[in-house]
Amino acid sequence: MTEFILNGTPVSVGDHHEHLLTALRDELGVMSPKDGCSPSGQCGCCTVIVDGKARVSCQTSLEKTAGTTVTTLEGLPEDERDRMADAFAAHGALQCGFCTPGILMRTKAMIDKKGADLTRTNAAALLGAHLCRCTGYIKILDAIEDLAQGETPVAIQPKGVGTRGIKYEAAELSLGDRPFIDDMVPDGLLHGAVHLSEHARADIVAIDTSAAIAVDGVVAVLTAADVPGELRSGLIHKDWPIFIPEGGRTSYLGDVLALVVAETRAIARAAAELVSVTYDVLPPMTNPADAIASDEPAVWTLDGNILSTSTYTRGDAEAGLAAATHVVRETFQTQRIDHAFVEPESTLAVPIPPGQSLPATGTFGESDAVSDERRLYVYSGGQGIWDDRNDIARILDVDSSIVFTELVSNGGAFGGKEDMSNQGQTALAAWLLDRPVKTTFSREESLLVHTKRHPIRMEYEIGCDGDGVLQGLRVRMIGDSGPYASVGMKVLERAAGHASGPYVIPNIDVEAIAARTNNSVCGAFRGFGANQAQFAMEGALDRLAEQVGISGWEIRSRNVITPGVVWGPGQIMDDGCLGARECLDAVKEPYEAARAAGKPVGVGLGLKNSGLGNGFKEIAKAVVHFCDDGAVEVRHCWTEMGQGIHTVALQVAVEELGVEAEQVRVIVDSTRELGAGQTTGSRGTLMGAGSVKDACEKAMADGCKVGVDYEGEYRVDWTNSLNEGLENPIIHSTFGYAAQLVILDPDTGNVEKVVAAHDVGRAVNPLLCEGQVEGAVHMGLGYAMSEGFPCDENGKPLNDTLRSLDIIRPKDMPPVDVILVESAEPNSPYGIKGVGEIGLVPTAGAVAAAMQDHDGEWRNELPLVNEKNRERASAWVR
Repeated sequence: MTEFILNGTPVSVGDHHEHLLTALRDELGVMSPKDGCSPSGQCGCCTVIVDGKARVSCQTSLEKTAGTTVTTLEGLPEDERDRMADAFAAHGALQCGFCTPGILMRTKAMIDKKGADLTRTNAAALLGAHLCRCTGYIKILDAIEDLAQGETPVAIQPKGVGTRGIKYEAAELSLGDRPFIDDMVPDGLLHGAVHLSEHARADIVAIDTSAAIAVDGVVAVLTAADVPGELRSGLIHKDWPIFIPEGGRTSYLGDVLALVVAETRAIARAAAELVSVTYDVLPPMTNPADAIASDEPAVWTLDGNILSTSTYTRGDAEAGLAAATHVVRETFQTQRIDHAFVEPESTLAVPIPPGQSLPATGTFGESDAVSDERRLYVYSGGQGIWDDRNDIARILDVDSSIVFTELVSNGGAFGGKEDMSNQGQTALAAWLLDRPVKTTFSREESLLVHTKRHPIRMEYEIGCDGDGVLQGLRVRMIGDSGPYASVGMKVLERAAGHASGPYVIPNIDVEAIAARTNNSVCGAFRGFGANQAQFAMEGALDRLAEQVGISGWEIRSRNVITPGVVWGPGQIMDDGCLGARECLDAVKEPYEAARAAGKPVGVGLGLKNSGLGNGFKEIAKAVVHFCDDGAVEVRHCWTEMGQGIHTVALQVAVEELGVEAEQVRVIVDSTRELGAGQTTGSRGTLMGAGSVKDACEKAMADGCKVGVDYEGEYRVDWTNSLNEGLENPIIHSTFGYAAQLVILDPDTGNVEKVVAAHDVGRAVNPLLCEGQVEGAVHMGLGYAMSEGFPCDENGKPLNDTLRSLDIIRPKDMPPVDVILVESAEPNSPYGIKGVGEIGLVPTAGAVAAAMQDHDGEWRNELPLVNEKNRERASAWVR
């Protein structure tokens, strides 16, 4: 046994724990330290204080812990807890909240040591052990500065739409009191651990589970043979197997072959390594160009390696280019990127016996509360819990009414939690074993399994007249989508649609192909293809500006879209596009000032749709329910992952009903049929606000009666698909716009400052909106300069830790001046456009332009600085 003092109380724990973190969480039930990457110690989420010093607990052995005094957030005085939570909430210094408890403990240690002498620069350096993927650290450092000076800003609840205020559950998240899935421990819980493929492409000759099942504490080892229903799931195509069976074939290194279920996580993971698989290894197909040309399928049971081809033409691109005074021909290459959400994927599935009511997450109708049938309740952090429910039901071969899914707000997603990760396997285990089962990926498993941002190779040919007015554009794209569809075809479709950026071009010819390979699966990631396309478009535009002899700002000004013009695939733009000009104008003064001061600068301008569009019928529903206790329950269908959709729902209810924020309780579960697909495409705020607004209006019209479900709806059913062949299709209902100015230090060439002007239509909560922009700029700078997730010729990722991803750390994050532009969208509730994705669309192009302004070198490949994270050149050339 190991003895130490925990929060003022002597405790003893077993010596079997790998490190202090597992002792705290698994044996002592202390859940504020979070596990984001154990045992690598690279995220900082598990930071505690040991003998007065901040320590990463997954890197602290029990041997070093013996005899020490350990303090976690649970052990701090209540007034100190409140003071820190209020400061972080008031500054908007948290979004998903998974990293925040660890940062608070580091903050306490810094202030205890330095007090008022703690500077912002010191704090940024000392936060180097902490990864926050959401905020960009700016508001975190604002909060720490106030706390160091003994100042506690007032944490004010938001009022109606357009008011600043703290995010929903801010205090609970800051202090680690609001549980994430891995913090939930029901009675009788079993733990699952996966066995992944050792080869990206291999036939499975045999799977021997005997050694694993013989381990003491192992309850079962499940394989494809145990699946009673459908083997495959998927968002668009049902092509992603939850297990690869004997006689099947692996298609990437994230394929699951078996799930070990045991009494503890440690036992499950150790036993999972004992599963023995006999392979017949095949050459993987990792070159997208070769895969497209090959007649041999890269993926088991699927014919052909072209997932999709998206094309459109308008005018005569060849004639436009031939008539142009200046023409640029350039090939651009972007890289594969990992989302690096700080909370690894976790699922908890709990069987509900006949006659037992569902968990009390809200107010249920009598017919929902008790059933004569056995049911399954699944806690998911996915971005579409109705899709999770439906796929789980298909896997189990049961009616979807038997399965209930509840959203547990996750620790970041950015698109990477749209596809099911371990939900299907975990639900299967709970259903077959009739016991609660939880599966939480290790960081290494997470990196292998979940989707990535598409690397895309883009050939651009663009021309303008002598005044810099664009005349023609020809684009050819190939994107590596990995083996399974996910939403890869839609990403390349979106890249194609956004290929011309927010500019008027009369003659366009675009083709984008999504290839199937045996590299990591690629799918949704913040920006969804617009980032890649507009890095290329902005780079081509800057090269034209140099030929014409005008500035980067000026060429954008001469070509920016205006109401009534025809854009991209043929859409006639409405008054919502006025925001593009407003954003560009907003950065003009600092742009000119920086140039006058002799500083290298680059400007980028981007647009990004909000919503799915492309002819998809989008219907979002919400329910407002008045309770006996005076609470107002707002149920919506969107995943809270740090972006603030719960706060949006709350503020709309406050706006429309005239209630106080403290009365509103926000819930997402599938006990009511509200599903609207995935929380993706920057549409949560837009459609969530619309549906809650409609529900509130119906409640007001009926007198807001207690016990009544007032259901509201918001729909977008007027967009068109490219396949309809219309001359002027409405591809998307709504767009957001952004201009970003990147200023470099003339001596070092480092980014000195970013000015980000973003048209959000209407800022529902300006504090949270600023945080979204700052976090997006942080992610965009990493995308531009350092981050990557390359695979080798065998389909094996070259990066297997968070640190190897080269995400920008706090000390390297420049200041960001956020300018919120509110140019209302005519057809949306409150004029909302959304902000989640547009935030990093212009960043890479602006950085590349600034670097060229500094040293005269044009760059065409991401990341711009860190060559080790680029795609292998040989992987894209036949």
